Amino acid sequence: MAASTADDASSPSVEFVTRAYVSLLIAGFALIPAYLIAYLYVFQNPLLIFENHAFHEIAIAAATLEGLFVTYVAWRCYRSSGEPLLRWLTLSFLGFVLIYALHGAFTGMAHHNIWLFLLYGPASRLAMAALLFVALLSWYQRADPEAQRRDPRRWLGWIGLFLVIDVAVGVLAYSPIASSPAVRLAMEGGALVLSAINIMVMLTRRIRSPLMKIFGISVTSFGLSSLAFILSRPWNHMWWLAHAIFAAGFFLLSYGVVQAFRTTRSFATIYSQEELMTRLADAMARTENALQELKRTNQKLERLAATDPLTGVANRRQFIEQVEAEIARAKRDGAPFSLLALDIDHFKTINDSHGHQVGDDILRGFVQKCLDAIRPYDGVARVGGEEFMVLLPQTALTVGQSIGERIREAIAGSAFAVQSGQAIPLTVSIGVSQFGRDGDTIDDILRAADERLYRAKHQGRNRVIAA
Repeated sequence: MAASTADDASSPSVEFVTRAYVSLLIAGFALIPAYLIAYLYVFQNPLLIFENHAFHEIAIAAATLEGLFVTYVAWRCYRSSGEPLLRWLTLSFLGFVLIYALHGAFTGMAHHNIWLFLLYGPASRLAMAALLFVALLSWYQRADPEAQRRDPRRWLGWIGLFLVIDVAVGVLAYSPIASSPAVRLAMEGGALVLSAINIMVMLTRRIRSPLMKIFGISVTSFGLSSLAFILSRPWNHMWWLAHAIFAAGFFLLSYGVVQAFRTTRSFATIYSQEELMTRLADAMARTENALQELKRTNQKLERLAATDPLTGVANRRQFIEQVEAEIARAKRDGAPFSLLALDIDHFKTINDSHGHQVGDDILRGFVQKCLDAIRPYDGVARVGGEEFMVLLPQTALTVGQSIGERIREAIAGSAFAVQSGQAIPLTVSIGVSQFGRDGDTIDDILRAADERLYRAKHQGRNRVIAA
């Protein structure tokens, strides 16, 4: 017991340590590109370059095709959920593709106009970083209306803007200021700063959903790729590493978009393992409560199905089942049992004279008198309007007759008070039968008890007939 208490006391600290460890792992994973950048920055040989135009063009073509595919998937997710974040994600992928494609298309210009070749890369990363920042600011905003999601004019306007950026970068590449290091530094530095701000916003707003963690790691990769581009020169190893880092972040973010498409088509409604376990526990608790309520309802229905609603004793169906069970026990053990068939004398006259409400009160009082007169393990059932049966387990006919007499005397000796304050006298006629002596089937003993009840009626009522 003490050990269990100690474990319970230490669980908050263990929970804190494990959460901190997971956070450090995520941060360490996101910063892996920084270790590679630092290694190359210290140890790379500036004379080593890998200038391969064909490889670069193929890589950019593959990135463009993948970008178009992810743009389409993000757009489909947005059409489904209407999340503004997905709208801006779609635009960030689309803008990157439409600008970055020219970086590959002008690879052959590297020796003629290096800036026409180079500047489309930082321009695409700056545009994407800006749109991703806006996407993050739209986190948890209300979903866009259906008509707005399907309006093509909004997308055409953005496509036009991206094409304008393409033209502007081309004009800049041929301008005298293109060769200034400040131009490229401003673009890559802007992308780096926007990525850093993105991460800070995520941390301060405590945005920790699973897909947004992927978003954060991807943005970190984009920022680090811009840092690597700032530290690199065209075609050296740092330059190629920067491409690889950006590609890794792009692949990871596209994975998040595809996961959203394959599940909820939303970034906001995919849950972490902790959230899923909490929701599962809540669902299991609700299910258990529902099952318990269903069980109680079924028990209540079974009780209602087996009980006379007016008097609360067994109904005919339940009584037949009790008699059949007693027959099986009598055949197995050889012990006799008896039945009493009871009918309230002149009950129709009471109903006609005093009304059904009085009749109901009398029926309830009659049942209570019967229960007081029999043994605890005997059973009373209402099988008709004023007709009742009593099951007497392990009881011979003579004892059954005595119990019947006790019931008859209890009824005859009582005046039944009703709501009006009037006291109404009552009598009952009773027939008695015994299993084995009067037959060995339920029909036999019920028939015998009924026949003796009718004889009691014909002989003047208020009597018990057992033979």
